[in-house]
Amino acid sequence: MRYLFIITSLLIFSSLHAQKDPAAKAVLDQIGAKVKQSKGIVVNLQLVSKNSKGKSMGSKTISLKMKGDKYLLNQAKMEIVCDGVNIYNFDGATTISKSSVKEADQTLSPQKLLSGNYDKDFNFKLLSQNASIATIELSPIDKRKSFQKVTLVVDKAKSALSSATILDKSNNITDVKVVSINYGASVDDGVFKFNKGKYPKNVEIID
Repeated sequence: MRYLFIITSLLIFSSLHAQKDPAAKAVLDQIGAKVKQSKGIVVNLQLVSKNSKGKSMGSKTISLKMKGDKYLLNQAKMEIVCDGVNIYNFDGATTISKSSVKEADQTLSPQKLLSGNYDKDFNFKLLSQNASIATIELSPIDKRKSFQKVTLVVDKAKSALSSATILDKSNNITDVKVVSINYGASVDDGVFKFNKGKYPKNVEIID
């Protein structure tokens, strides 16, 4: 779970000479437009992590439902619910950590990673592209963020993220593969409402 929230501390982004590469922006804007038009998105992701020496740190499978600035993320017994204002992170056992969306701004939320809306937080440049694939590198404008850079691979025909490679400040790497994505999913607003009753009775909320 922490991989999507700190994206390795969390996804997306060294010092780039280009600030806002127009060619990269054109590709990212297409993703953003598709997300904005969608009334519901369902995504399945596979994350594979390794440390700075190349040793495997394991893999995770994540399912994600999104609508606007709200999302529900599941990984095994763990769960993260964002209602657009607050984020509730259930550790799969007895603890739920609550934080505001603003407090989590130093990390990259799932919808920010997938939305293509990087203008405010990132510099970006186009590394390469052909008729079907574009590779884009992003770096955070705010150097206090918990990652160095992210390399995105975008499926141009689908205007969708295909994969990402995240480098954190400890030089650990997380490879993110989009296994499937549905931009036309029917997602009920109720799934984004925090309900303490669905968790174990002895769960503790840490605010």
